[in-house]
Amino acid sequence: GGGVFDLIKAGGWLMVPILACSLAAATLIVERLLALRRARVLPEQLVAILRRWVDLGAVHLTDMDVLPLGSPLGRIVAAGLANRYRSRDILRERVEDVGRHVVHELERFLNALGTIAAISPLLGLLGTVTGMIKVFEVVAAQGNSNFSLLSIGIAEALVTTAAGLTVAIPSLLFYRYFQRRIDELVVDMEQETLELIDLLEAETFAATRAEKERQP
Repeated sequence: GGGVFDLIKAGGWLMVPILACSLAAATLIVERLLALRRARVLPEQLVAILRRWVDLGAVHLTDMDVLPLGSPLGRIVAAGLANRYRSRDILRERVEDVGRHVVHELERFLNALGTIAAISPLLGLLGTVTGMIKVFEVVAAQGNSNFSLLSIGIAEALVTTAAGLTVAIPSLLFYRYFQRRIDELVVDMEQETLELIDLLEAETFAATRAEKERQP
């Protein structure tokens, strides 16, 4: 409403970057909330198939068509399956490479959110300083009798500080939450990946031994 607009106007020009930070933070938070859902990162269908493979001790080719390989965990599984008949070192290396890319994508925009959390209070503090400078300029020029002019400077000082903290606090909370969430997802992905690697290595070993036994 008008009250909010008046507050923004009272905050002066530094409200522009603070509002830009607010909009950016809100966009990043919504985007990461959607991107870091467990169902998107570790689809239940994929986890169930991996568990079944581990229980059976073999990869079932009939499951390949329904594997959700577009998910972050799915990309790691796809790398493992693509290199399943390579040597143990190459298999692990390729899976770890894809795993690093996946984790990097999960952490996308987190630095930006952390920067917003750090810079917003500083912008607010700068607004406070410029507002107080105006107050002292008014006092120096006219004495302290002109209360309306003094109050404008004080309002600018207080509004920018409040606005900066209003942006920074939720940004910092979500930044920490997303870090914790990624840590949990990465641990779960590592567990699933290690089980898959063990399974593929066992399969390759069994196939190699069978091949040797067939040879005269």
